[in-house]
Amino acid sequence: MGDAWLAIVNPAAGGGRCGKQFPAALQRLRDGGVTIDVAETHAAGEAATIAKVAWLEGRRRFIAVGGDGTGFEIVNGLFPAAQGASDRPRLGFLPMGTGNSFLRDFTGAGSGPQAGAEHSIAALLEDRARPCDVARLHHRNGVMHWINILSIGFVADVNGLRARRFKAWGEFGYVAAVVTAVAGLRSRAFPLRCDGGALDDGKMVFASFNNSKFTGGKMMMAPHADTADGLVDFIRVGPLGRISLLRTFPKIFTGEHLRNPAVRETKHGRIEFDVTDEIDVMIDGEAERVIPVAIDVLPAAIDVCV
Repeated sequence: MGDAWLAIVNPAAGGGRCGKQFPAALQRLRDGGVTIDVAETHAAGEAATIAKVAWLEGRRRFIAVGGDGTGFEIVNGLFPAAQGASDRPRLGFLPMGTGNSFLRDFTGAGSGPQAGAEHSIAALLEDRARPCDVARLHHRNGVMHWINILSIGFVADVNGLRARRFKAWGEFGYVAAVVTAVAGLRSRAFPLRCDGGALDDGKMVFASFNNSKFTGGKMMMAPHADTADGLVDFIRVGPLGRISLLRTFPKIFTGEHLRNPAVRETKHGRIEFDVTDEIDVMIDGEAERVIPVAIDVLPAAIDVCV
């Protein structure tokens, strides 16, 4: 296997666009001298299994071909086995999904999927990479890893709606899900402590824990997040009425939502929850239900090819 890359492809990503486009993109890399093996997925969770087996077989170079969900599965296949490895995994991307949020930290907010793919192809051909943190959610039944964002509250509700009802709408599906979820808007307490501090049991509309800046494609949820600072950027949104939320929401595309007095941004290495029941979480675009216990960070645990 040597220095060969393993491209893990979700052909269904981007409404099937990935399945049509990935052969030409991989051929461009091969024409540039990059050695690539390919594994296609056909079901949810399969990318994680492929990555886990490949890591144990000695592979260290992976390409996520699809959207944020493909990258999420690969990261969870690599960890925890790759934790602390001297030959840490290297992960490249060919963004052909719907959101492709994570990669925008490195290619710019205005980049569409095609522009992102061009950046990624150039980085892979030149073998350019930089260290990236991997964040962890410890929950009652295990651990999940992410490199983009984890959210609870309203944002998790929106993500569930998007997955169930608006997935075929592409990027506009995020907007449609937000508008729909506003009708059932409510503030809830998610008791937590940041870095061993005082208990925060105040009500929130939502909270997000960010390793990178963007979510939902072009939404700049955490404009000051840094993928290599060893910290999660905690965006806490206190109680908001429907009108205030609708006025604030469009500002997420520019990061101006942080000017709202109900929104607070802080950075932490560890966050502990005092939550006793299952809650919805959105983690790198995936919808899950867990009892959260803690969030922490594996600094510079992976190299991303960008």
